Amino acid sequence: MSVQEYEMIKEEDEQCLKKYRKQCMQEMHERLSFGPKFDSVFELESGEAFLEAIENEHHLTLVVVHIYDENIGGCEALNNCLTCLAAEYSCVKFCRIRASVTGAGERFSEDVLPTLLVYKGGEMLGNFICITKHLNEEFFATDVENFLNEYGLLPEKEFAACANDDEEEHGVE
Repeated sequence: MSVQEYEMIKEEDEQCLKKYRKQCMQEMHERLSFGPKFDSVFELESGEAFLEAIENEHHLTLVVVHIYDENIGGCEALNNCLTCLAAEYSCVKFCRIRASVTGAGERFSEDVLPTLLVYKGGEMLGNFICITKHLNEEFFATDVENFLNEYGLLPEKEFAACANDDEEEHGVE
């Protein structure tokens, strides 16, 4: 066997090993992922649906609820932001509910909306009244994401390294 043939075989072996490692990492990630995947924002139609969304979810699932009113500034923008975040954080259950159907509509006046509530295992982790006061006048999904991350409320983003074919650029060998 010549040196050139040896180098070709060695290179083929390395490519096969990289492919195998990538497949193993992806399978391991799939096995370690728990709970349901959501990928969208759920509209809650009543106070009872609100309670069910919080209390009947897996104890490790983060539930983010936006209480809104279409006539109040910032609510529509926050709804759009949460739609974007729901696609990125599929293990987080994003919900929204109109203040008027919560059963406590009189408590949700213009000066407290939009409100963002965060729960895990039925326990409230975050209560952000008039969240738009914490954001710029014009805000985007990344602003809301950064705000929630400041409080440590969002999990790590979904594992994406296995989806890339350029392993060497990302340090995977």
